[in-house]
Amino acid sequence: MAGGVVTDTAASRVPGHARARLRLGERLAAAGISDERVIAAVTQVPRHRFVDEALATHAYEDAALPIGHGQTISQPYTVARMTAALLAPGCCSTVLEIGTGSGYQTAVLAALVRRVYSVERLAVLWQRAEARLRELRCRNVRLRYGDGALGWQEYAPFDGILITAAANGVPRQLAAQLAPGGRMVLPLNGQDGQLLVRLTRTSVGFRHEVLEPVTFVPLLGGVA
Repeated sequence: MAGGVVTDTAASRVPGHARARLRLGERLAAAGISDERVIAAVTQVPRHRFVDEALATHAYEDAALPIGHGQTISQPYTVARMTAALLAPGCCSTVLEIGTGSGYQTAVLAALVRRVYSVERLAVLWQRAEARLRELRCRNVRLRYGDGALGWQEYAPFDGILITAAANGVPRQLAAQLAPGGRMVLPLNGQDGQLLVRLTRTSVGFRHEVLEPVTFVPLLGGVA
């Protein structure tokens, strides 16, 4: 692993967790995730540490789970798909994540890149994610409580930007913080539902690629 996430080694010795993680990796591969680095990160990061204890037995199912305040932890396939799309050959060293949420996607990114900067607009989720990532000794992650739509200009430009909420259009302030050749992966609202999109910054603008239909909570501005 290139990053600084520490897997839950004690939990990995528990047969139930070990078997569940193995099955999850097999399901991701069967669903078309071909990047073995991404599969390893998604299955090794202890997802049960990012959900309420009552939901821990469902942590390694390929399903979104509630984390409170109208938010969810994305299903492992979605985390793997977005991560693989962002980290396709040539990217990334520094990544900006908009929407820390539970911190699970943050931890997966931290296992694969040099530095992750993540912004969360809900104070309670930011605090919980910060505590979890600290417990897992994710030393290459920097979190911020603030309006994600503004990005994090202090550390721009970023090689990659990953947005974990659906926008009505490409956020211009975030696009401006992409380095030349950098990629942004985000869900966009459309007339027929949400689509996962990848943007690549070129010398003449942005190249758009539509990846697949998705379902995300809406991207909101401000803080709460």
